[in-house]
Amino acid sequence: MLDKLKGIEDRYVELERKLNDPAVTANNREYAKLAKERASLSELVEAAREYRKLMGELAEHKALLEGDDPELRELAKAELPSMHKRQVPLEEKIRQLLIPRDPNDDRNVLLEIRAGTGGAEASLFAGELFRMYSRFAERRGWKVETMSLSDTGLGGIKEVIALIAGRGAYSRLKFEGGVHRVQRVPETEGSGRIHTSAVTVAVMPEADEVEVNINEEKDLRIDVMRASGPGGQSVNTTDSAVRITHIPSGMVIICRDEKSQHKNKARALKILRARLLEKARAEQDAQIAATRRSMVGTGDRSERIRTYNFPQSRVTDHRVNVTIHQLDQFLDGAIDPLIDALATQEQAQLLSA
Repeated sequence: MLDKLKGIEDRYVELERKLNDPAVTANNREYAKLAKERASLSELVEAAREYRKLMGELAEHKALLEGDDPELRELAKAELPSMHKRQVPLEEKIRQLLIPRDPNDDRNVLLEIRAGTGGAEASLFAGELFRMYSRFAERRGWKVETMSLSDTGLGGIKEVIALIAGRGAYSRLKFEGGVHRVQRVPETEGSGRIHTSAVTVAVMPEADEVEVNINEEKDLRIDVMRASGPGGQSVNTTDSAVRITHIPSGMVIICRDEKSQHKNKARALKILRARLLEKARAEQDAQIAATRRSMVGTGDRSERIRTYNFPQSRVTDHRVNVTIHQLDQFLDGAIDPLIDALATQEQAQLLSA
């Protein structure tokens, strides 16, 4: 561990030297990149320096115990327990800080929610999930911007794509991707029979422009068309809707929510970049998973990650086998207990690795 800390401290010193180089300060992109790396190492370097200082003090006090001065021996003997008490939590803190961070943790999030099996009930629950994540974001002071929305007209949502912007948004919401199952009695069900429906949630880190190489002239076909839908005098009078086709991948993004063609194009490009980044990440993850399966084998596993049971007012996350019995509060955005459990599990897995 000490060797690893020495290498990290050396890198930190090198970064500080580079950030004082006029050639680097003149290059805004390079300076921002190096400053971000230095910031990511600062807490660990501070802890490492504190640990090295503590180890030096411990060595000095142990030497005093073997010395000839009885007063110094008693002083060292009295102070050593408190120093050892500082050592254990400091070592644990350093171990935690040494866990490789997900480079996407500080990014904003593109959240996609789609109604799955279950018809109208699935659409209604998709709307409730969107409200849940919106309330969660609101509690943390994050901004939610609806990028694209397709509703049922009956209070439900077929599909919604939203940008959630805030520090650490991806680090908290990345565990939410998967199939969310709901069990409840629909209002139209006269016999009281419980129906089971499903909603899919995708959580993608917002991509930087520099990460996804898109040649607009060669890679994109951009079509403009009349916006369609009820209400608004400008509907069907201006070509404001935008459809972008990414030719290499075949992805098609349509944005029509804004009256401005320019804004719809910007939104469509933002969604496209995030999807391309997620596609690249998924391909990499699939490759890693395939390698792991070849080593340890595989077992069947249900797609669902969580079940919301309304009759029993409980929500269960099947990945950590944790159940919460305040469903109303959970759906009002109080989802931290489950996210904390999932984050703890991830941290334990990374530590063991």
